[in-house]
Amino acid sequence: MIPFRSQSPSLRLREGYALLHQHDPEPAGLNRLLVACGDPPRSPERWQRVLACSAWHLVVLNPHSHLVGFVRATSDQALNANLWDLVADPADPGRDEVIGALVQAALARLRRELSGCSISLSAPPEALKALTRVGFVVDPGGIRAMGLDLRPD
Repeated sequence: MIPFRSQSPSLRLREGYALLHQHDPEPAGLNRLLVACGDPPRSPERWQRVLACSAWHLVVLNPHSHLVGFVRATSDQALNANLWDLVADPADPGRDEVIGALVQAALARLRRELSGCSISLSAPPEALKALTRVGFVVDPGGIRAMGLDLRPD
C-alpha cells in the first residue's frame, strides 16, 4: 500500500472514547487485544522491548478505560517509517471508528515528524476501508509486499 499525501476529513471517535499518545498500556491489556484480533500474545519482557524500540505508539480507550485500539511506529528517522500492531477490539461497537482514528492520527504524526519517509504497514482486512479513505492503494501497479514471520512453529 502506498499513501498519497492528501488529507482526509478528521474521523471522530464515539463519545467517551479517548485516543492517547504515549499512554503506557499494560502488557495484559495489549495481549487481550492481540488475542481478540487473532494474534498470539507476547511476554511482558517482549512488550517492554517492543515499546522501547518504537518511536511512539497510540492507544484508544473506551468509556470504561479499557484498551480497544493500538498502533505503534518505528523509523530509521531518514527514509522509512513502519506502522505495527494496528489492532482494534472486534467486540467493540466502535471498531471501525477506532481503526480509522488510529490510522488518521498515526499518519498525521508521521507527516509532521517524518514527512520524507515512505510508510509501510501490515494491517488486518478490517483496516482496508480506513486505509483507502486516507489514500493508501492496495498493490499499486501490481506491486506486492512480502513478509517473513520469525516466530517458531
